[in-house]
Amino acid sequence: MPDNPVETESEQLTGLSTRAKILVGIVIVIFIIAIAAAFTLTVAVMGTQAGTSFPYVTSYKVTLPDGQPVSIGTTRITVMTYENELVADVDGTKEKLVVGQQRVISPHSARITALGIPLLDTDFQITLTYLGQTGNNANFDLTVKTSKQVPEFMLRPLIPANMNAQPV
Repeated sequence: MPDNPVETESEQLTGLSTRAKILVGIVIVIFIIAIAAAFTLTVAVMGTQAGTSFPYVTSYKVTLPDGQPVSIGTTRITVMTYENELVADVDGTKEKLVVGQQRVISPHSARITALGIPLLDTDFQITLTYLGQTGNNANFDLTVKTSKQVPEFMLRPLIPANMNAQPV
C-alpha cells in the first residue's frame, strides 16, 4: 500500500485510462465489422418451390426505362410503352398491360449473406402494377412479398439503382 496519496490517485487514473482504451478499441472493432458486413451484404436468388405463402409485404414506386432491360434478382425485365399500354417482357415471356393491370413474377428464393455468413433465407414474389408512362419511363407500383420478414435495407440489393425505387 503506497503511503503517498498522489501515487494512489495516479494509479486509479491509469486504470481508468486503460479501461477507456479497451472500450474505445471494442467500439472501433465493432464499427469496422459493421462496415465490412454492409459492404459484403449479398443476395443470391434461386428458384423456389410452389405453395409458399407470402405474409410480409413491402411496396415501392419504381420506374423502368423504356426499352432497356433491368434485372431484379435473376429476373430480367424489359418494357416497351405506347400511350396507355405497354408490353412487358419478363424472362422471355411477353404480356400486354394497360394502366392499372398487374404482372405477377414467379416466386423465387433468396439467401442473404454478410461476411460470407448466411443471415436469412426467404422466398419472395414480385408484383408489378402498371401506373402509366412519364417521358421515357414506365411507372409501376412494385410489391415484394416474402415468406419471412426482411428488413428494407436487405431488400434494396434486389432492386437495381436505375429503377429509382421509393418506398411507399
